[in-house]
Amino acid sequence: MISIKTPQEIIQLKESGKILSSLLKKLAAQAKEGTNLADLDSFAYTYIKENGGQPAFLNYKPEGADHPYPASICTSLNHTIVHGTPHNYKLRSGDVLKIDAGVVYNGMYTDAAITVAIGSVSPKIKRLMQSTRKALDEALSIIKPGKTLGDIGWVIQQRASRDNVKVIKALTGHGVGYELHEDPVIFNYGNKGAGLVLREGMVLAIEPMFSLSSEHIIQQRDESYATADGSTSAHYEHTVVVTKRGHLVVTL
Repeated sequence: MISIKTPQEIIQLKESGKILSSLLKKLAAQAKEGTNLADLDSFAYTYIKENGGQPAFLNYKPEGADHPYPASICTSLNHTIVHGTPHNYKLRSGDVLKIDAGVVYNGMYTDAAITVAIGSVSPKIKRLMQSTRKALDEALSIIKPGKTLGDIGWVIQQRASRDNVKVIKALTGHGVGYELHEDPVIFNYGNKGAGLVLREGMVLAIEPMFSLSSEHIIQQRDESYATADGSTSAHYEHTVVVTKRGHLVVTL
């Protein structure tokens, strides 16, 4: 069932998104050569709590998972796309780090992700990151009542095709707000005009995930997902509200 958020709930989502946006900026600044992933997670937990929120990922158990998630953020390195667990690892030059985080504030959930290049990375990695970020920006730009989920997927897929990178088709965006994961499922590919029609008050987590050379995934021992061929991946995400005449990105 697709939920419609009230004006008051959207105000609360904006406050949740403000905490999350600020957190991701701080984590991006800290993610340098020599930074320990466990320290990033510890900072995230403290920052969210000090700002009146709760880490949405901590102890969250998604459908199909064997164990609750043990951290406040996801830190996914290189070929790992999403759900990587922070561990005692110091970042190295050439690493590509995906940081995914969620915040609960006054009962409302927001979700967002960034990709950070550590030190020096190759031109093809920079192109992959730029393409994934552009796909998110372009998808967000079309969101308004009357558009469809197929329109969003089509825009994302077209960007990947133009830039000669691969859409990770098995991983998706989703609804968000009352819970971390709600209906609908939002594919990163699709056909114009197809699928659910967007309505005012819907809240969506749009999150393109691209890789250099494979659209296929494998699940790793820690329940994270990685590219099947070991190629580097990128991931960006925002929480967006469908408004009367357009959209509002609450995690900017």
